[in-house]
Amino acid sequence: MHYVGKELNEECAVFGIWGHENAAKLTYYGLHSMQHRGQEGAGIAVSDGKHIYDHKGLGLVNDVFDHDKLDALSKGYAAIGHVRYSTQGGNSYANVQPLVFRSQKDSLSIAHNGNLVNAHKLKGELEERGSIFQTTSDTEVIAHLIKRDYADNFIESVKHALSVIKGAYALAMLTEHQLIAALDPNGLRPLSLGKLGDAWVVASETCAFDLIGATYVRDVNPGEIIVIDNEGLHSDFFTNRTEPAICSMEYIYFSRPDSNIQGINVHAARKNLGRMLAQEAPVEADVVTGVPDSSISAAIGYAEATGIPYELGMIKNRYVGRTFIQPSQELREQGVKMKLSPVRAIIEGKRVVMVDDSIVRGTTSRRIVGMLRDAGATEVHVRISSPPITHPCFYGIDTSTSSELIASTHSVEDIRELIGADSLVYLSPEGLKKAIGRDPAMKNCGQCMACFTGKYPTEIYPDTVLPHEKELLV
Repeated sequence: MHYVGKELNEECAVFGIWGHENAAKLTYYGLHSMQHRGQEGAGIAVSDGKHIYDHKGLGLVNDVFDHDKLDALSKGYAAIGHVRYSTQGGNSYANVQPLVFRSQKDSLSIAHNGNLVNAHKLKGELEERGSIFQTTSDTEVIAHLIKRDYADNFIESVKHALSVIKGAYALAMLTEHQLIAALDPNGLRPLSLGKLGDAWVVASETCAFDLIGATYVRDVNPGEIIVIDNEGLHSDFFTNRTEPAICSMEYIYFSRPDSNIQGINVHAARKNLGRMLAQEAPVEADVVTGVPDSSISAAIGYAEATGIPYELGMIKNRYVGRTFIQPSQELREQGVKMKLSPVRAIIEGKRVVMVDDSIVRGTTSRRIVGMLRDAGATEVHVRISSPPITHPCFYGIDTSTSSELIASTHSVEDIRELIGADSLVYLSPEGLKKAIGRDPAMKNCGQCMACFTGKYPTEIYPDTVLPHEKELLV
């Protein structure tokens, strides 16, 4: 689903809990807190120690679950959940997670945030060995690898599967007897561990802990596998070849402002991005405004650093029906007016600094600049709290081709003219890293900058890349 008014689509989110009598309902609340990461589908799988039960469907968490459906899952004391934005595979019921795989011996349920860059290659190899796939999701590859290798030691089979797959993956897996959490060797997606009384909780974002009353314990480390069962929590690593590289867009755009990623608050990081942007690109103006919602924090930081008043120059309409949101470019452009409205009394006769987190295709920025001018702005200066997105992402963001990226084929001046701004400045890559504040001396400090630099933290397999994109890989 496309969010009208923004040009990037969110990631997915995973949630898991072990050892709580209200596991399903707490998972529901945890997913609700991370609804911003995926709006196409939602699901919950629970275990009562003997069987795995699940329910999933297309739509928002509230659309998929009601009291009766949650009550039907109430017998479980452990659960995993998922909200989905389709990056690999289509938006179909079969691809909604958690995926559940049943056999005579036992069952396995998997929830996955990320994207595997070697899924096509592995799927071909597995099919040659007799595997039959029921979905088009890359997540199913993980289950086939685990089941094919599983003999007497299930966890060793999981470790082997994790060492074979490449790309971005934050996983929550559930069997009748265990909850398993794992993170790829680069830690490209966030995954945190928490505690609620005697129960253990894992979630893509710490805001889920806050909603259910859980206490944050720590982040899951790159290359780590955590197994939780009735004997407690057990931590191990499935590889010693780790190179931390958290996705920069988690701080810039994807995560909720009240979440913390490896000790850094997202709202504080975004304010720092705005302050750094003010240092790099000051301008004489009367008001600063941000594009709701993810750019508000950066706009406040820019205003504080420059002394220019921050104003609520645009209002987000939160009651636009989901049926209005369509995939066509024409409707996406028109939809900006349905999603955002300028505050004429604030904008009229003013020189406006419009802060946004990114420009992907450019069409949304052009529409917003036009709306501000129509509302009477005498000047519109656009400031972007990230560097130009010039390279596709293969780790789960819906920018897998350079044709979608205006900065891959246009200069900053060209983009300024196309969106109709009086000036346009992006934050520098150096400014981005400094503002987020991931101290190079600290463990797990690395961050992925591939969409800005083209330097990918993993090997990119030929089947992942369209033929005309291969020259972009540097």
